[in-house]
Order: sequence, then structure tokens, then C-alpha cells
Amino acid sequence: MSEAIDFLRSLEELNRWSNKYVVLDCPTDMAKDIVVSHVRDIALGKRTYHYLLSGLIMDDRWESEVIEFGAINITGFRIVDVTRPHVKDFLAGWHRQDPAISQAGRESISAQAALMYDAVFVLVEAFNKFLRKRTDKNNTRRIGTPSSNQPINGTKTLDCYNNRGWVTPWEHGDKISKFLRKVEIEGLTGEIRFNDDGRRQNYTLHVVEMTVNSAMVKVAEWTDETGFQAIAAKYVRLRPHEVEKNKTYIVTTIMDDPYIMRKISDTGEVLVGNDSYEGYCKDLADLIAKRLGISYELRIVKDGKYGEENQDVPGGWDGMVGELIRKEADIAIAPITITSDRERVIDFSKPFMSLGISIMIKKPIKQKSGVFSFLNPLSKEIWVCVIFSYIAVSIVLFIVSRFSPYEWRVLTISGSTDSAISGRNDPSLQHPHTPQGSPHMPTSSMANDFSIVNSLWFALAAFMQQGCDISPRSISGRIAGSVWWFFTLILICSYTANLAAFLTIERMVTPINSPEDLAAQTDVQYGTLAHGATMDFFRKSQISLYSKMWEFMNSRKHVFVKSYEEGIRRVRTSKGKYAFLIESPMNDYTNEREPCDTMKVGRNLDAKGFGVATPLGSPLRDPINLAVLSLKENGELAKLVERWWYERTECRHSDKPDTARNELSLSNVAGIFYILIGGLLLALAVALLEFCYKSHTEATRAKIPLSDAMKAKARLTIGGGRDFDNGRNFLSFVTLIPFTAREETSTGCGGTNFDYVRAEVLRSSKRDWEYRGRPGTQQYTYPSVNCYLESPSDGSPANSLPTPPPPPLVAPPPPPPPPRRPRRSVTFADSPPKSPKRKSPKYIFQRKLSIAALDVAVPWTPASPRHWSGLNDKPEYIT
Repeated sequence: MSEAIDFLRSLEELNRWSNKYVVLDCPTDMAKDIVVSHVRDIALGKRTYHYLLSGLIMDDRWESEVIEFGAINITGFRIVDVTRPHVKDFLAGWHRQDPAISQAGRESISAQAALMYDAVFVLVEAFNKFLRKRTDKNNTRRIGTPSSNQPINGTKTLDCYNNRGWVTPWEHGDKISKFLRKVEIEGLTGEIRFNDDGRRQNYTLHVVEMTVNSAMVKVAEWTDETGFQAIAAKYVRLRPHEVEKNKTYIVTTIMDDPYIMRKISDTGEVLVGNDSYEGYCKDLADLIAKRLGISYELRIVKDGKYGEENQDVPGGWDGMVGELIRKEADIAIAPITITSDRERVIDFSKPFMSLGISIMIKKPIKQKSGVFSFLNPLSKEIWVCVIFSYIAVSIVLFIVSRFSPYEWRVLTISGSTDSAISGRNDPSLQHPHTPQGSPHMPTSSMANDFSIVNSLWFALAAFMQQGCDISPRSISGRIAGSVWWFFTLILICSYTANLAAFLTIERMVTPINSPEDLAAQTDVQYGTLAHGATMDFFRKSQISLYSKMWEFMNSRKHVFVKSYEEGIRRVRTSKGKYAFLIESPMNDYTNEREPCDTMKVGRNLDAKGFGVATPLGSPLRDPINLAVLSLKENGELAKLVERWWYERTECRHSDKPDTARNELSLSNVAGIFYILIGGLLLALAVALLEFCYKSHTEATRAKIPLSDAMKAKARLTIGGGRDFDNGRNFLSFVTLIPFTAREETSTGCGGTNFDYVRAEVLRSSKRDWEYRGRPGTQQYTYPSVNCYLESPSDGSPANSLPTPPPPPLVAPPPPPPPPRRPRRSVTFADSPPKSPKRKSPKYIFQRKLSIAALDVAVPWTPASPRHWSGLNDKPEYIT
């Protein structure tokens, strides 16, 4: 059936104004469904279609209560003439039969049942004639049994159960066939007679048309002798004729905003006639009258109703429909819905406005973007998954770096402590004065850059699209890093694409967005007008969704309202707990009225239309149809909607778009500023904690007061470092130098009663010798080392050292360029300077550090070439 309707729609779009003749060759039930679906489809025309039903399905029962059968042209054939006395007598007895019998108890009989009835009587009549002609009238058995094929009373029986694959013809069959051709009786299908070939002859088919209440009207008949013959019909359809130009037509309408309203003059003048009204329908009537070249008089319907069946008024209808039926008005231009009930008694034009049942709710308050609205482009679940993914990637990177041999590198340990500088395990690294097996002998160790902290830092830097000072070297680590880069690329692109929409649009969160949302909850109640078309739609609907909604409303009678005003007022005062089911044009119009606190949500629940109504057979129907279609194609109807719905709106926000929505405000991005300020404060707090912690650690290890350690670090923090001659920067660090009574350090800090000498390596761009004194301590400052003599562990006072005179400002010769060595290497060299003018020191110890391919030589001056204690190989800190 759906395929047939789709074909009719395509035919309608191809040529909507031409006459269309459709032949339905299908069973009765399917033909009924197609006709009903056609009539109920407002997109399909009715007057231009003419159905011809093949077969004899017009003899079947066509329910009179189905009004769609009489709303379209239907022609078919009948073989049962219900006006004949023989048929009337049979139908009277047939109606009294038990309804349990198939098709019994009805007032009609189908063509198939009537033909079967006649066939049985023809067969009985033939056998009766055969028996009257035979001499063996006493034969009572004519058919044998499966076990017997013997003649009975001289007549051979007929065996219908043989195994030979065919049935043996009965010896009397040919005789019975001859008697059948001679039968002449009167049956339900008319006079029954056969020719010599066994074909029925002299029978009649009646051509009938369907009218209101499924009544059949005979318009022609066909016989095998005379063929098709038309007969005078008992009714004649009115044909349209020319519109009278000099006549003033009465147009009935109804007061309903914004369709028809009283017009108030700006000058206070009293308006009369058509000028006293304004609205959508008033402008539509002017446009139609202009195109038809007629004049009209606008009148308000007397009873204020649209039109429903009412047997208490003349014509059986009240309202505007009743006025058209009683010819009190010529045209009805109003928001009157096209329905099948009204289509039976009046004519409608093509719909000038399409509409449907819609949902009206209270407009929720707009939710402005929050402080952390920049997180909205991704859901909370995604953010949680991103955090877990970040941790998982860091752990996997840590594990694969541990397992892969390519992530490990060799470290050279200088001495017995834990301080290590990358390099080769070269015997030349030992100092010539250091004996074998000494605790200060350099050793080798393995190290891995991707600790758990570095792995977390690498993953975070990749996620933030920033660089990192380490990168995986193994294939497994690069695979892990590559998939993490790809993941962050897609995630950040998706985030960026959605960020603008979430930050620039103030969203409104509505609790209801569709009819499905209404049916799936009970918190928000909903209702319709009591005893209206919308209520009837839900009550009669066979769709499960709408049936469920009807059960909800029917169980709560208080959700129904008596008028549109009551329903709208209830929506506005219910604080979002009531939804009103209302026709979409009224919904749109109300949403543009003050206080502008209602809105339409979701799709329309059904599809229908408003049409211009005229009396049946009115000559105005076709011209009005053409005018409405022309106005729709030219955009005039859309202009009327724009004028009366939106241009006269009382809600300013719907007239002009809000251009400020396209730019961000501080409230949109305040969260990222809060995060920035919080991160900076956290960094300062952590730096202070690090400062205090390291100062405490140094003070403990160096056995000096905490204040001195903090002051030393403060000087480094405030004063910063200096550059060397070669223009390169070097990193300052503090190291502890072991000292014994029998040895002197290479820094020039000598003594006999000191446990340690704390040497502070300075960055300097000068090669001068300086002396710096600090109250409470003895300090000797050389070009690159500050020496602080600490008290021994037994608490004895520190020895006083004489203050040496400042050495001459003679720079040592530059060392020869060192050979190329691997990065992060340390070398030791002991060579006397070739300067005869310089008395002290006699030897210069050079310590060469290579950090990130930055080689800087730091001079150290030993006090004695025979005594060398070696530097402690564990720096306290490097910054």
C-alpha cells in the first residue's frame, strides 16, 4: 500500500492539476486502505483523481461509517442487482442467518459468494434434469468406495482413488455436461444461461459510483449483447463555471490573533467595513480578491465557532462550516483545519499554511559560560580518560626504557661517592698521585634518562605541544612516544574545533526537547485543550508514543485546559513543570509576545493545514486554489507570516542577532587565568621550599649555621654568576673537599685542625686574584674558589691562617685544546705553568667539565705539588 501512495505522490508532483484516472486491480481490503490513505493525505488532491476498481469488489461490503469512501471519485462494477425482488428476498433471509457462518448476518453479499451460490443451484438443476430423464430412477449410489469398483445395479462406479495418476471419466459425465448447458434459472447474479460452448450469456454488469455514506449509484450497465450503455444518473455533480465579477461575496471568519483582529485607528477615527479588521487572514482575503477580480464583505461568524457536527442546528453543522452549508456565506477564510469530516460537506482549497501539534514550554534561563567553561568541549569522562592515558603512557614509557638496552648509557663515577659524570672508563682519568685502589679512583656505572619523573615530564611536554630536553632512543620508546603524539594531535584538534562554539554561545538547557522526552518522564506534566482537535488526535491515535501520552493525560484530568489563554498562563506560572500541546502557529505567535518567556521545542507531532473553504460545487473553488498556489510560489504567504508573527514581535532579542556573542568575555576564559596565577604561586612556593631544604641540607653536611648557608644561597640567587673569558657560561656549584692534618687541599685552603674545607666555585670573567674577608670566618678567594675553613668535629676553634698577600695579576697560559671526547666527560691534568714571574702557585690543576657540549676550564691552584687530597666527587647542587 505504501508503494501505491508513493506513486500517487510522485504523480501529484508531476502534474497536480491534470485529471488522473487510477485503476486498482487488487483485493477489496487493499483497495479500501489505498483510498482511505489517499483521502487522509493532505498532500494529494482529491477532485482530480478518479479510481476505477477492477473485478467485482464493489459487491463487497463498504462500511458507511468510513467517510473517506465518499470523499473521492470511485467507479466500479457490480453483478448483484440489489433492486431485484429475488435478491431482496435472499438478503432478507441472509441477514437472519447466524453470523458465525462465513459472511452471514450481513445486509449484503460479496460477488464471490453470490457466484458460488448460483453455481450450486445450477449443478442441482442439472442433476435433477438428468435424473428425470433416466429410467433407473431407483439408483441411490453413484460413487464407489476405495475398496470397491464393482458395478452397482448395473452402473459402473467411479473410482477417485486409483494409483494410475489420472481419474477415469465417469460414464455419465458427458451427459451431465449436456444437461448443464441446458440449465436456465434466475440466480443472485441475474439470469443464468449457457451457450453451446458452456459460456454464460446474456448477463449484466452494473457500473456504479460511490457517494456519501458509501452508497452506490448506478450510472451505466454492460451486457454481452448490447455492450456498454449509460443511464441517467440520479445525481449530478456541480461543474464550476465563470466567477461573477459584479457580485460581492460574503467572507466569514473568526476573531483569533493574529489572523483577524480589530483595527484601532491612530487618529481615533471609527473604522467600519473591511477596514475595521486587520491580520493575516484579512491580508490573505485582499490578495485573493485582487487576483480573482472580485469584491467581498468580511463578516465574523455568529456563534464564534469553527464548525463541528451539530444536529440541533440547520444543516447539521455549526460555526463557519454551517454557514457555508446553509449558503449564508460564500467563502470562509480563517484558521480552519482541513479534515475529512468537513471535506464531505464543503470544499477546501490547497492549504495556505502547514502546521501541526507542537510543544510549548517555559523558556529556561540562559546559562552563561562558567569560569571553567573551557573544559566544556570535552566531557568529564573524556578528561578523566585523558588523565589516566597520560599516566599510563608515562608508565609504559618508563617500562620500555628500562627493558630496552638502547636507553642505557655508561657513566664514570669519580671516586667512591655517588656523584657521576658521563664519560668513558679511561685509566687516564685517574690522577697520577692517586694510588690504585684508592676510594677516589673513578669507576663506571649505567644510567637511564627515563626515570619515572622524566617519563611523566616527557608525556606532559608532548601533551602540551612543547619540546623536551630528552627523547627516547629505542624503537619501543619511539613507538610509545609516537602513538602518544598522534593521540594528543587528534585530541587537541578536536578540542580546538569545539572550543569556539562552547565559549561564544550562551546555551539554554531545556529539560524537554522532543515528544519522546515528554513521554519518558513524569516530572513535567503536559496537556491539551479539553474537547478539541488536539485531544481527539491523541485519543484516536494508534501510534504507541502518542497512545502512551494519552494514557498519561487521561489519568490526570487536571492537565486539560478550557482555553488557549489558560494553557499559556499555566505554562508561564508553572516554573517549567507544565508543557502545553498547541498548534504550531499559535505557539510561534505566543513566543513573540511579552513577557517572552515561552518557547517551542521539538518537531510537530502531526501534519495538517489551514485551507480556504467554499460550499460544495462552488465556482470559486478552482480559482481560489490557483490563487493560493500562486501566492505560495511567489512568496507572498511567507511574507505575511513574517509580517504578523515576527516583524510585530514584542521580544527584542528575536529581531536583531546578538553580535556580542561572537567575541569572548573575561568570564569565558577566567578559569585559565586562575590556573595560571595558581601555577605561578605554586612554583614560587615550591622554589622557596627547595631553597630552604637545600640550605638546611648543606648546613647539616658542611656543619655551618643554617643562616650562613641561606645567606650564601641568597647571594647566588640575587647576584647571579659571571661569565668566563671565553664568553661561555658555566654552572655554579658547591662541593665539599675532604681535609686531613697531613694534607693540604688543592684550593689553597690549608690547615691542620680542620675536617673539611667548603669550596664554593664561582663564575668569573676576570683572571684576577681577590681577597675577601667575612666576619667570623677565614676566607681566601682565588679566581674561581671561595674556601671556608670549618671547625673540627670535636668543637675546637678554627686555626687562624695568615692572610696571604694578593698574588700578581698574571693569567696562566691557556691550556692546549683537549682531544675530542664523549659528552659529559671529566679529565684531570697536572702541569706547571711556564711563567717565571709567578711564584705561587707552582702548579695549576685544571678540571674540565663538558655539559651539553659546553667546555669550560676552571683553574684550581694547589698549595703543594707533593700533597694532593683530591676533590670530593659529589656536588651538593648544580643550578
